[in-house]
Amino acid sequence: MEHLRWRPSVNEREFIETALQSDLRVDGRHSFDFRKLRISFGREDGSSEVQLGETHVLGYVTAQLVQPYRDRPNEGTLAIFTEFSPMADPAFEPGRPGESAIELGRVIDRGLRESRAVDMESLCVVAGKHVWSVRVDLHILDNGGNLIDAANIAALAALSTFRRPECTVGGDDGQQVIVHDPEVRDPLPLTIHHMPIAVTFAYFGEGNIVVIDPTYKEEAVMGGRMTATINSNGDICAIQKAGGEGVMSSVVMQCLRIASVKAADITSKIKKAVDSYTTEKALKKVKRLPAMLPQKINVIDVTMEDKVDGELETQTVKTPSEVQEISKGDEDHRNLKGNSPLTGDRIAKQKQTSTFSGGPSN
Repeated sequence: MEHLRWRPSVNEREFIETALQSDLRVDGRHSFDFRKLRISFGREDGSSEVQLGETHVLGYVTAQLVQPYRDRPNEGTLAIFTEFSPMADPAFEPGRPGESAIELGRVIDRGLRESRAVDMESLCVVAGKHVWSVRVDLHILDNGGNLIDAANIAALAALSTFRRPECTVGGDDGQQVIVHDPEVRDPLPLTIHHMPIAVTFAYFGEGNIVVIDPTYKEEAVMGGRMTATINSNGDICAIQKAGGEGVMSSVVMQCLRIASVKAADITSKIKKAVDSYTTEKALKKVKRLPAMLPQKINVIDVTMEDKVDGELETQTVKTPSEVQEISKGDEDHRNLKGNSPLTGDRIAKQKQTSTFSGGPSN
């Protein structure tokens, strides 16, 4: 379906090349300026969405327990899969991946696996039997040019936020793997040593004109392309020269120096986006309760009264103020009874009757 790909006319080609000779680009950028980068994350861990200008890429990471390779029994695996939808570009065929999809997957896979960016030994559960296999799916939603850089950023962002379930080894033989639910034990993040950033350069006019982050129209006019994968420390992880015009070694060295600066800038943006996502998710897990102020609680007295003839027991509740009034009234009543003459006569009569001896009368 190459005939469906956009092809510039003669006037459009001359206009783009003439503008590049004057250090101008169609979208108003300079030769070594990236387009606006926006990184967002989904609800689940391990999903990212990257927009680089008009290029739109979605990344998603999953993991499962598999048997390791025989030559590397103590290491997990990492695989990159790409999907080019015809919705992103009419030149993309549905079904089997084309050359561009295979090239994109290989460049990103080489930058991540060959540079040992992800610690594979930490993915081992039982040596020779069970390891974690991490899969990165990259979906191209809109092709606005420079798919390699946008897909590489989406893969790194998704890997940085991915959490695999925690598992323990038990059983009688010590070989049984128990995968814990995320609600029981917190999932574990991947161990990422560094972030290899892909920076793509486009060459025009026999390799004399070099621009960074080419657009869709510039890719249709360019004579060659080179992708350099470099981390923030300046270490070269991979270089991909996809044919086209030859380039002088001095130009390649200049591109590597520029790529090192751009890689450090993009790495800081990815880390900042990941930190904000992690902080926001941690705040959602914490249940914030209002501050409890100490309050004086009055404990009430409860008295039980028994009822005869099978009646139900009733409760009479008396507040502390009523209890104080009743107790005060009882003391006054006792004082009155002690001071009255009637109480004195009653006490004397009780003493006389207590001294009487004899039986009942007939």
